[in-house]
Amino acid sequence: MTDATHSGAAAPATGLLATDARTRRRNAAEKRFRAYGLAAIGTGLFFLVVLLGSILYNGVGAFQQTFINVPVYLDPERLDKTGTGDIAEIQKVSTFGYTPLVQEGLWAVVQEQGITTELADANDMKALLSPAGPAEIRDFVLANPDRIGETVEFRLLASSRVDGYLKGRVSREGIADDRSIAVEHLDLTDALRDAGVVHKGFNSAFIFGADASESRAEQAGLGVSMIGSFFMMLTVLLLALPIGVAASIYLEEFAPQNRITDIIEVNISNLAAVPSIVFGILGLAAFIQFAHLPQSAPLVGGLVLTLMTLPTIIISTRASLKAVPPSIRDAALGVGASKMQSVFHHVLPLAMPGILTGTIIGLAQALGETAPLLLIGMVGYIATNYPDGIAAGFMSPNSAMPAQIYEWAKRADPAYYERAWGGIIILLVFLLAMNVIAIVLRRKFERRW
Repeated sequence: MTDATHSGAAAPATGLLATDARTRRRNAAEKRFRAYGLAAIGTGLFFLVVLLGSILYNGVGAFQQTFINVPVYLDPERLDKTGTGDIAEIQKVSTFGYTPLVQEGLWAVVQEQGITTELADANDMKALLSPAGPAEIRDFVLANPDRIGETVEFRLLASSRVDGYLKGRVSREGIADDRSIAVEHLDLTDALRDAGVVHKGFNSAFIFGADASESRAEQAGLGVSMIGSFFMMLTVLLLALPIGVAASIYLEEFAPQNRITDIIEVNISNLAAVPSIVFGILGLAAFIQFAHLPQSAPLVGGLVLTLMTLPTIIISTRASLKAVPPSIRDAALGVGASKMQSVFHHVLPLAMPGILTGTIIGLAQALGETAPLLLIGMVGYIATNYPDGIAAGFMSPNSAMPAQIYEWAKRADPAYYERAWGGIIILLVFLLAMNVIAIVLRRKFERRW
């Protein structure tokens, strides 16, 4: 008898532990998909590291500034010509009258240190010093008129060219056609640095100071625009949070489901995707041209950003309300609570973590917006003084951090480009802090069912 199994090929092994060709292909495809996912995450992290590295590399220099220690003789013949000490007479001397005193003081330091230079006299010291120096000395004299006749040592800002040279932003080859500074000034800068007269230090004025004109980049700071952003965010918080939460509660809990509410919901979703500059055009027309509110005021900027933030808060609040189980509402109604009591006493407190998170994320988005501020004039205004009081903080012309960064980035002096990067670092710190607060609040008040 012939066995049929001997005449053909052996049958493939089958069973639970055996892996056929199709399964192997499926497993290989799964491994490739995981590899693609890891590659995508790695690529994203790589570009994130490159971005953060570029920001830090270009912006850290803004937190350091070059200073020059200059002993200045407060000559009474120039500052107090009458010799009476009358503050009204002393005030008549402008900053131009203090400029020769600063230059002569620095030239005296060069002579005392025995530094050899090709520069001729004290007038050539102008390129090393910031134009802000004479104003600083004038303020000191007006506050201390009894010091006239003494030699007082000041820590003055160096010019932006000198600061750029010590930071590597300005090179000897690059100043060949520069009328503001010459190679001889850079040689003298090296000698003064070796003598300890010129040095770099922490630039607190960049964080707490005000903006400056294009010729005084070394004096520019972000402090006043931070105040402008603060009052704008306060306006957004006071308006967008109650309006957005109230609209969300009505739409989610009380509004009837009909065509009108469907149209409202669709429009809210569409408004969340509208470019921010459109809200700027709306704010220009409604708040400045129609309501005649002051241009460049943080109140107007806050109103514009409120319109932009409302859809985000409404959408996130409605999602938080939907996440509360229906059993909570049913239990409250079952023990005799009214519809409003069940919402405000039970549903709303449980949805509060998501509401707070959405609000903070909306505020963080509004904090970094620049386009709407272009239309209401908060970019063209140079904020040089802190506002006097709360009312002035809302109504006085000011700038904002993103608008200030935009303004610095388009100026010609490379020192402003460095400050723009430094401003981005400060802005990112604020955004990171707001997101951390959102995470902490969510973890603190989160409930699981």
